[in-house]
Amino acid sequence: MRLRLIAMLALIVGVAVFTAACGSTTSPSSLTSITVAGTAPAIGSTTQFVATGTLSDGTTQDVTTTATWMSSDPSVATVSSSGSVTGVAAGTTAVYATVGTVTGTLPLVVN
Repeated sequence: MRLRLIAMLALIVGVAVFTAACGSTTSPSSLTSITVAGTAPAIGSTTQFVATGTLSDGTTQDVTTTATWMSSDPSVATVSSSGSVTGVAAGTTAVYATVGTVTGTLPLVVN
C-alpha cells in the first residue's frame, strides 16, 4: 500500500513538473499580414515571387513555400504553387499569396 502511494505521488509530481516545463504564459506569435514582392514577367517568361509574413510580435518570416498562390486573371499571368509567375498575355492582374486566413496581394501589369 505504501509503495503504491509513493508511486502515485511520484506520478503526480512528474506530471506537475512536465506541465510547468511545457506550459507557457505567452501565446505564440500569429501571422498578421503578408507582403508579396516580385517583378511582372514579360509575356512568355517566368519570375519568382516572394511572400513575407509579418507576425504579431513584429518579426517577419519567408512564407513563400507555405503560401497558396493564385492569379486573379490566369489569362494574363499564371502562378505556380511555389510562387513562380509566368506572363501569358498583355494585361492587368493581381497575384495573391495566402497562408491560413491571411492574404497578401501584388497588382501586376504584363507587357
